[in-house]
This record gives sequence, structure tokens and C-alpha cells, in this order.
Amino acid sequence: MNRDISFPAHRENRFYQGAAATLVANALQAVNFLGDRFLRKSHHSLSAIEDLYRHAMDSAFSVTEAFLVTGAPHASAYYPRDFAWFYPDVLDPETIMDAQDAVRRARLLEKSVRLLLEAVRADVVTTTIVPAARGRYLGVNYFSRPSDTLLGILAGLRQMLSAEERASSYLAMSQCAHAGRLLLAEHGGDLKRAILKLASELEPFDADGAGYLLCDASGPRSAATDTRAERRRFVTNACVYTTFMWGVQLGIVDEVELKRLLGRDLAEYKKGLLRLFGKDGYIRHSLDGPAGVPASMVALDFVSVHRGFWDMTDPGERALFAATTDLILAEPRFRIPSTFHFLVSADNPQNKMIHKIAAPAYQGRSSWPTFNVEFADRMLDFDEGSGSNTYRACAQGILKDIRTATEVHGGYQELISEQGLKYRTWAYKGAVAHSWFPRFLSVWSRAYGTPLLRWDD
Repeated sequence: MNRDISFPAHRENRFYQGAAATLVANALQAVNFLGDRFLRKSHHSLSAIEDLYRHAMDSAFSVTEAFLVTGAPHASAYYPRDFAWFYPDVLDPETIMDAQDAVRRARLLEKSVRLLLEAVRADVVTTTIVPAARGRYLGVNYFSRPSDTLLGILAGLRQMLSAEERASSYLAMSQCAHAGRLLLAEHGGDLKRAILKLASELEPFDADGAGYLLCDASGPRSAATDTRAERRRFVTNACVYTTFMWGVQLGIVDEVELKRLLGRDLAEYKKGLLRLFGKDGYIRHSLDGPAGVPASMVALDFVSVHRGFWDMTDPGERALFAATTDLILAEPRFRIPSTFHFLVSADNPQNKMIHKIAAPAYQGRSSWPTFNVEFADRMLDFDEGSGSNTYRACAQGILKDIRTATEVHGGYQELISEQGLKYRTWAYKGAVAHSWFPRFLSVWSRAYGTPLLRWDD
């Protein structure tokens, strides 16, 4: 197993969507949450970071898994977006424990990306895929249509294709890259159609005498934090831009074709988004939000995804990033007291009943460790782009506090409450987030210049 990896032939899968599929998917998810509420075993008793990580990787990449998911109660469903937001470093050699771990990761990533590409071929581009029976899957949108599903699929494919670019002695890396090239050749046409369809769905939006294009001008589109169901959000539109950019970089779609649909090239499209959402000198979370103090107008998810919207080569772009970052750093309501844990927003949105019973209010007064990791990584991007050490100490503080929370809570948490405790609702009992752990290690190495954990060759 350590020397070779064979990707098994896939069976025919079928995908369904519509009112009936949504009804069945909701029923299955309700059962999943109830099962998790009453059947979940107590957390592992380990506390040392190395032991916690080894246990997490054994759980996340078990040979019995059918898809790469988190350890949360809703993990029985599959979320394409997670490959962009939460799993960008699954194949980072520094996070891989041994050759067997590499094989398991490569195999599970290939299975997951293949399933998502088959869904795209079936024209099922939804926020969530719920397995219903052997080879049968239900595509469903929670709250609104997605802006980042294609982004997640491209992120998973990109990770496979770049697996052999990092120095590694694991044969599984080169084999995973080969599998990625085969998937791209097989499904490139499907992805192209989906990306061009997304481009055709953008809507004109006029503001201050200028014309822009938004994916959510008249109706909400979801992204990783979507429970407010807001329109005209920065993060949803940043996801769409990144989808186009990655599609061009992978050779899936030609920028000329996108320019024909958008009426502008990608550089102009991005500048328009920065001008529209950054007209106040910082990145506003949503154009539809009520007027208020600047700190109430921003949200932590503006950091977007790894190697996504933020490029940091343009001084004006860096200035917008810095201004938004400084608002968050200066506002006490964004921070769990005495820590570098940053909450998603300064103001708590209205919690609906489902958020109190089963699911977290993603944009509320809670901390996502994974968003904090991305915040730290964008800070390091800024320092690299500006040739400074403006934010490195803060980035290190974020990562240090996440490590402490991981050891205290017995695993890498999906969410931490406003009080710094495990996030709990009636059904959501503070799940760990096994699959997000490698990303933390990758950014730690970048921030500190040395790996947090080392394994014998």
C-alpha cells in the first residue's frame, strides 16, 4: 500500500434535484442530526497536539470514508465548497504523517472530486449533495443558490494537479496528479459549460453612475457563511471572480469567451468589485446592510479563500485589505476576550429557530478557527506583497491561540463560542473538524518558519 496506489473504477452514479429531492434530503439530514445528538461518542481524551493530530488524520482519511468531510453532525452530506474554503492543504507533504497517510488522502480526494465532477456533468451544481442510497445522490440548496460550489470543485482539482509540484518522497503524490489530469481531460467540457453558465447569470448593478456585474444583485447566493441570505455580498462575488480566474488558469475556459459574456476582461471585473465594495476605504461585507459604524459593516469572511481573490501585488488592493483588517483588529467586539480568536462579525444577526436547535448561526458571534487561519494567511500574504512585517506577529498570535484551543477542547474545533467555549446548540454539540487540521499546520509553518509537528521519514 505504501508503494503504489490504484484508484478503483467508479460505478454509475445518479443525481437528483427538485422539490421531492429537497424534501427527502431534509428528512435524511434531520435523521443525521438526531443520530449525532444521541449517538456521538465522547471526544478523544488526548491533549498533546501531536496525538490529537494523528487521531484526527486517522478519522478524517479513514479507508472506510466515501467522501472527504468534517467531523460535524452534518458531515453525512457532502459540500463541494469545502475544498476551496477548508481543504486546500490536504496534500501538503509537511502535514502528511507517512506513506500510508499519503495514499489514504490521495485516494479519498480523488473519489471526492470525481463524484463532484459527475454531479456537474448531470447539471447538479448545488451547495449540498446528500447520499440517499448506493450510487444515488440528492442535490439540494440550503438558503440560496451557490456562488462557490464550482470554486470548490476547481480547488479540489487544482490540488490534485499540483500534488507533485511540492518536494515529496510519496509516490501517491505523482499518482494523484496523474489522476487529476485524467479527470480534467474527462470533465473539462462539463466544467466549461458550468462556468460559462455562471458568467451568463451575472446581473447588472448600477451605483454612483457606474455599471457593475454581481452574482446576487436581485437574489442571494450562498457562500461558506450564508445563513443571513443577504444579497450583494462581497464574499459571494469574490468567489465568482476566483472561479473565473481559476477556470482560465486551468485552461478550462478562454478569457475571451468570458469577456464576451461579461463585457469586460477579468482585471476590469475585479477592479469593479473592489471599487464597489471598497468605496468607503474598506471592504464592506454587504451593500444591503443598514448604515452603521465601519466595524459593523465588515465581516471576517472577506479574507476569502487560499490563493483566491486577494492578490496583494497592487498597492491599492493592499490598502483596502489593510484598512479592513485594521477595523477588525481594533474592534473589541470582533475578539474573544484575552485571545486572538476573531469572531465572524461584530453584530449578532437574528437567530432563527433552526440555529438554536440544530445548526450554528454562521455569521453570528462565533469564531471559525478555519477563518482565523485564513485571516492569518492573508496577513502573511500582505506582508510578503508589501515587503514588511506589519501583521506577522498577529498572525502568529492567531495560530498560537488556535493551538491552545485545540489542546483544551480535545481536537480542532469547527466553531468556538463567543465565550471561547465549544460551540453548542441542542443538536450541534461542538464537533471537531478533522479535515481542516492540515490547513492549520501549513499556515503555522509559513508564519513561524518551522513545522509545528515533525514525523520520522
